[in-house]
Order: sequence, then C-alpha cells, then structure tokens
Amino acid sequence: MAAKTKTTFFCQNCGSQFSKWQGQCTSCKEWNTIAEEVVQKTDKKDWKTPTLSSSKNRVAKPLKVSEIDTSVDARYNTNNQELNRVLGGGLVPGSLTLLGGEPGIGKSTLLLQISLQLPFKTLYVSGEESQKQIKMRAERIQTHTDNCFILTETKTQNIFKQIESIEPDIVIIDSIQTLHSDYIESSAGTISQIRECTTELIKFAKETATPVILIGHITKDGTIAGPKILEHMVDTVLQFEGDRNHVYRILRALKNRFGSTSEIGIYEMLGSGLREVNNPSEILISKKDEELSGTAIAATLEGMRPLMIEIQALVSTAVYGTPQRSATGYNLKRLNMLLAVLEKRAGFRLGAKDVFLNITGGITVDDPAIDLAVVAAILSSNEDIAISNEYCFAAEVGLAGEIRPINRVEQRIQEAEKLGFSAIFVSKYNKISFTSSSIKIHLVSKIEDVAAHLFG
Repeated sequence: MAAKTKTTFFCQNCGSQFSKWQGQCTSCKEWNTIAEEVVQKTDKKDWKTPTLSSSKNRVAKPLKVSEIDTSVDARYNTNNQELNRVLGGGLVPGSLTLLGGEPGIGKSTLLLQISLQLPFKTLYVSGEESQKQIKMRAERIQTHTDNCFILTETKTQNIFKQIESIEPDIVIIDSIQTLHSDYIESSAGTISQIRECTTELIKFAKETATPVILIGHITKDGTIAGPKILEHMVDTVLQFEGDRNHVYRILRALKNRFGSTSEIGIYEMLGSGLREVNNPSEILISKKDEELSGTAIAATLEGMRPLMIEIQALVSTAVYGTPQRSATGYNLKRLNMLLAVLEKRAGFRLGAKDVFLNITGGITVDDPAIDLAVVAAILSSNEDIAISNEYCFAAEVGLAGEIRPINRVEQRIQEAEKLGFSAIFVSKYNKISFTSSSIKIHLVSKIEDVAAHLFG
C-alpha cells in the first residue's frame, strides 16, 4: 500500500516546521517566509548496501573522559596554501565543509582546481554542468591528474552507488541545492530536500571518515540559500567573496569547528584559474609614481597573517547643507566617532566638510588598529600634504584623543620592516622589546603628536 502523502509548512528562512500556514514565523520573526511542501515518509535504508552496513551497526556507548581517544587524525593536505590556512591546516577526515558565494565568483573553479591538484582519489559530483563542460574548464586550468572522477548526477541514492564502487578519499558536491532524495517528495532546492540530502551526506562522511565539500547557493541578501539549520549541521562554513569587476577573491571562514574563523585566503582570478596570492600587500597597496595626499598605510592582522593595507580619504568643503560621510570597507559609525574626536579633542574643524573613506583592494577591515591610519589619511587630505610612502601606522584611537596600545604589535612591526617601510607609528603604551636598525619606531600618545610630526 502506498504511503500517504503529507504536506507540511516550512519557513524558508530558518527551516522551522509548522502544521498550517501563518503570516509570521514564530522562530525567526520573519514575515511571509512560510511555504507549503509535500513530504512523503517512507522506510529509510542506510546509504550503503545491507551487506556492507551490517558490519558497522554499532551502538554508541558512553565513555569516561579519560577513556576517550584524543589522537588527532592527520588532515588531508589540499596542496593549496590559502585553503589550508582558512581550514586550519587542511581537510579533517569525516568533516563536512560548505562553500558559499555569489554566482560567477569562482566557487566551482576553485573546487575543481583543488580536486585536480589533490594526490588523493576525488569524486567531483556536479548537478549543474555536464561532464564535457567540466572537461573544458579542466583543460583551461591546465592541471592533469588521474585521481579525479567526474560524475553528473543529482539523485543521492545514485551518487552513493558510485561512491561504493569508486571508494573516493574526498567527495565534492556542486551544489547541495541541486540534489534530491527519493525519500522526500518535494522538488530539489526546497527546505526538506536540502535538509534530507545534507543529513545523508553527514552520515556517510562520519561513518567512512571521508571529507565532503558542498557548494551552496546564496540569496540576494548574501546568506546561504536554504534553512539556517544547514549551516549548523556542517562543520565548516566558508564564504568566497569579491567583486566580479575585480580579479581578486577572498576566502574566509564564517564557522570552523577545527580551526580559527579569523583567517583569510586571497586569490587572483586568471584565465587559467585561481592564483594564490601569498603576499596580500601587493594587491592592497596601490602602485603610484608620486606621493598623493589623503593616503596612509595601516598594519593590520587577519588571523595570524599581518597585512599592510592602504587607507584613502578625501576631505572637501560641503556643497550641500549637511556634510556627507561615506566609508567603503570601514565601519561608518567608527568613522563618525573619529571625526568627532578630531573635532573635539584635537581641534581640527571638519564638521562642515564632506569626508569619504576607502580601503583599497575591496576588503572590509574590523581591526581597531587601523584607526591611526584613518586619522592620518583624513588629516593628510584636509591639509593637502602627502604622507611619505615609507610611513605606516598601527594604533587604536580612544575617545579622549589618546593613542591606545594594540595586540601583537611586534608582528606588525616585523611585517612593515620586511616590506621596506622606514618608520611606523605606534602607541607609546605598547611594551615593545623588538629592536631594528632598518625601521624607526615612533612612540606617540596623542593625535597632536602624530599631526605635528607629519605636517609640522
């Protein structure tokens, strides 16, 4: 007798389930996000054949903390330094990684390039492109290997049959929104299908210690499509971001159970694939023949990696009644705070002027240590006096106009010295044991000290 078809209502934002339609989701408080889906419950089987699964049917038993094996399995080296850094050292056996990003940003290119470079047997499952399309992209990347298998399939049961026969070391799914399972009646991409397919892949990954990487589509709001529970189910969530009008792409971890979430990887999109950028300062500091006013170099940190970034500011007399304040890649509220500090504590009259701020390279920085560089760029534009290209800044600015100390200042100084800067401005309250003959360390305590040194 056929199973009875059942309809259920799901919130398209958070994945909560309801017995009937209602205007507002009681879980996430969003309006008009609840939609009806057809769900058919059938007797589920294991993802493997009974003969193979019977040997692994163990019942989990509680263990004392002292009895738990803490030996760490060796990570899979992806042969991609930027990805290894963001993941925390490589792919963890049995982990599930979700990669999201804008359409056309290069998600499929990145994972295909990595799967072609891996020394392990890899199964690349595509539900969006044919095998010929993927072969054309692989030829463009110009990497040849016999370890990568390409499968074009969207049905999870068929995918697991191929996994049994090939027994890959790593599985890549492009994308999770295209998969569908026989156990759910609704179409691919719906809440119930995404949740069911992800659950099946998690079970496979944990039982076989095989790393699985999923590509996820994102919505117009920039969040990964599907229920929010999808991001809770996986071990690692990576975001691949950048402007399609620029060649640089940034890979960052939004969630990582096996490493830090503050690391970033930088790539350059070329015709032959994605090139790893080992020295990010080459893209974050613009090349110019002459010194220009309104620019300053800041020494910042992204995870363990020090970066030298260029801050650009433009200060001009306001044409309209209300002065404009605009910031790209920097917190606008913090910019307003720094302008108020300059007005109140340092005596610079900026209240009637437009102020525009930009961080070059298309990245967003939250590090408060770039405050002093922001202030220096604004004052440079206001005075129309250029700051030397050999100066950089690393300090936080407080509400009283004082220059506050920052963490890991010596690492920033060493990076500035390595890149050839002749002087760096830091807070005099930082405890610095680092000495060098090639870079001069200016210890400052107030904004006025910095302005007097730079502009006389």
